[in-house]
Formats: sequence, C-alpha cells, structure tokens
Amino acid sequence: MIKDYYKTIKKMRIEKKLSQANIAEKIGISRTSYLAFEQGKTELNLTEAIKLADVFGISLEEIKTGLKPDYEKYKQMILAFLRSDAAGSNGKITKTKLAKLLYLSDFAWFYKQLESMSGLSYRKMQYGPVPDSYFRAIDEMFEDGLIDIDTISKDGAFLIFQTETGKFEKLSALESNEKSLIKKIAKKWKDRNTQEIVKFTHSQLPYLICEDNEIIPYGLITQENPDHVY
Repeated sequence: MIKDYYKTIKKMRIEKKLSQANIAEKIGISRTSYLAFEQGKTELNLTEAIKLADVFGISLEEIKTGLKPDYEKYKQMILAFLRSDAAGSNGKITKTKLAKLLYLSDFAWFYKQLESMSGLSYRKMQYGPVPDSYFRAIDEMFEDGLIDIDTISKDGAFLIFQTETGKFEKLSALESNEKSLIKKIAKKWKDRNTQEIVKFTHSQLPYLICEDNEIIPYGLITQENPDHVY
C-alpha cells in the first residue's frame, strides 16, 4: 500500500460528506474499529474492504493502492487523444493503441509529478497495461453518444472516434500542462502503428517487472530511463 493510503481514504470520505459512523455502519463494523483503520492502526478483512470499495464506487484494487480514480477526467483524456495528432486524418485510433496512449500519459505524468493524471490503477494484461475501467469508460462514452466504434479496418481492429456530440464536450477536468503532455505523446506516436506502441510499453520496466494480471505500481516508472517514459 502507498504511503498516503489512509489519508486518501479519509479524504474521499470527507469529500462525500460521510461521517466515520456512516462508513462504519455501511461496512458492518464499529465506529471505533473504523477510526483505527482510518488512522492506519488496523486493517479491514476482505468482506469489509469490498464493502468499502462499493461505498466509494471504486475497485478493491484502488482501495488497496490508495489511488483516487477520476473516471470523468479519464474520459476527457480519451477525448483529448481523439482530438490529437494521434487520431490522424480520419480522426480514428485503434482501441488498443488508445489504451496505450492513456497509459503513457498517466505514467509520464507520474514520472514528472509523482501522481497519476487519472488516478486509475493499471493491470498487466497480455496486450499491455490497462485499467479495469478502460472498457467500462469506452462502453459508457459510446452509450452517451460521445464516441463511436468502427469495427471495419484492415487488421480487424476496433477503431474509436469522437462523434459530433463528443466534439463539443469540454475538457474542463484537464489542466493546461496535462493537455500539453497529452499533445506531446500524441505527436510522438501519431505515425506509429498499434504493434509498435504495444512493443514499447511491453519493454518498459513497470510491465517487465510485474506478474501477469498484477496491478502495476506507478513508482516503477521513476526507475525508467527518461527517454523511455513515453
């Protein structure tokens, strides 16, 4: 668990305007026991941790790592890449390449700022690092009419592109320096295909060190060569 794990949980509780007694009741423990947990003196069992994750609407892994996911910001990151050089002349990016661009932006931001841009946890999967909520975000954005998916391409890949509605969506959650980093990453990878970016992310230290299906600690990227961050 990260250093500020308990501080993060407390901050999330306060932001939701929930008391310690509220949380304790929801996860089935006494207020005293929850207070001890929030102070870092005790741990929750698996059942209690799952209930706590449900209260905050995040995954169990995010509870364990202490990351605070911002799904709306993550969706805006998706739109930012779809509006970038990486989308090319047709405005489309393969679903796999888009996932890798998002990973690079999150981990490159951590490399510079020691915090994730989106706050999401990335898992080591066969085709590269990806958060569990990536597919959920794509589905929700499709249902909301912000993006569309083209299933016809030369290699059979799914192509993601923003709709007319999506083009008017504001990227208010992204700071100017975050948008700047996204543009730099997009520019670097605009003429590179999906397999090239997959090969690149697979060769990075965070992916190489972790076991299959394991959550990738952000801190590993700080050990990477600066020229190999994105």
